Amino acid sequence: MSLPEAAAAPAMGPASRRRALLALSSPLLILLALLALLRRPSGERLQALPALAIGVGLLSTSWLLRRRRRRELLRALREER
Repeated sequence: MSLPEAAAAPAMGPASRRRALLALSSPLLILLALLALLRRPSGERLQALPALAIGVGLLSTSWLLRRRRRRELLRALREER
């Protein structure tokens, strides 16, 4: 990346990088668990299920919390008018 491109791109701070990694962690955990389910012999597939359950749980919890925050924000904006 040349100097003008670097100056134009916003710098990601440590907090932004951490948020980006956390946002990708549960989909990557689900992907890893699915790959493990496909690659392991039938007797060892059970070991990948906890990772799959945790990934799905984290993703669904994140989705529900985001939905609740948006609903509360919309309610607050409507009350403000």
